[in-house]
Amino acid sequence: MLEICRELVEEHHRADLLGSYGLEPRHRILFAGPPGNGKTTLAEAVASELMYPLIVVRYENIIGSYLGETASRLQKVFEVARARKCVIFLDEFETLGKERGDTRETGEIKRVVSSLLLQIDRLPSHTVVITASNHPELLDRAVWRRFQIKVRLSPPTREQRIQFIKKFEERAGFSFKTSHNTLADKLTGISFSEIEEFCIDVLRRCILGHTQDNPKEIIKSRIKNLKSRFILSKQEVGNAG
Repeated sequence: MLEICRELVEEHHRADLLGSYGLEPRHRILFAGPPGNGKTTLAEAVASELMYPLIVVRYENIIGSYLGETASRLQKVFEVARARKCVIFLDEFETLGKERGDTRETGEIKRVVSSLLLQIDRLPSHTVVITASNHPELLDRAVWRRFQIKVRLSPPTREQRIQFIKKFEERAGFSFKTSHNTLADKLTGISFSEIEEFCIDVLRRCILGHTQDNPKEIIKSRIKNLKSRFILSKQEVGNAG
C-alpha cells in the first residue's frame, strides 16, 4: 500500500521524464475498506508528499434537492480542480458513485453518476483524484474502471497492532504494563482509529485516577467496554437483516 503511494508520488515528481516517452503519471485512486483504517490519512499524506493543496469535497455541500443541482455543483468543483495542480478527495464515494443498475435508485442518481464519470474523465494528469469508499460493493462498475490504482485497506494485522501500541507508548511516554502481544490479541478485529481511541482513553483515565504505574484494571474495563460494543453492533446488524 505505502509502496503504491510512493510510486504515485515519484511519477508526479518526474512527470516530465514520463512525458518525454508519451506517458502520464497515474492520477485516479480508489481506497476501499471499512472506516477507521487510514483512507483519509493516506489521502492527506499523498497531498503532503506531492506538495499539492488538498480539496476535500463535503457531500452536504454537493447533494442538492432539485433536479440537476447535484450534477451542477459537481461540475463546479471539478472545474476548480482542473485549473491547478491539486489533490481532490471524495470520501464516502459510494454516495455519488452508486451502481446505476440498482432498481431502487432514482433517475437523478443515475444522472449524477454519469456526470461524475464525465468529470473524472476530463481531469488532467496533474490533478490527482482520490476517492474513498466504506462500501465498494455499491459502486457502479463503470466507476471502478475509471481508477488506475485500487487499494483495499483492511483492519490492522496482529503485527501492525503490536507496532501501533509500541509507538503510542513512545509518543505518550507511557507504558501499559502489559505484554504487547497480549494487548494486541485482545484488540483483534478493530480499526486503527479504534485502537488509538482505546489507547488514549486508557491514558486519560490513568492520568485522572493517578494510576499510571498500574493501568491493568483500567485496561481490563476498557477492553470489556469494547467487547460490549461489538456484541451490540452484531445484534444491530442481525436486527437490520
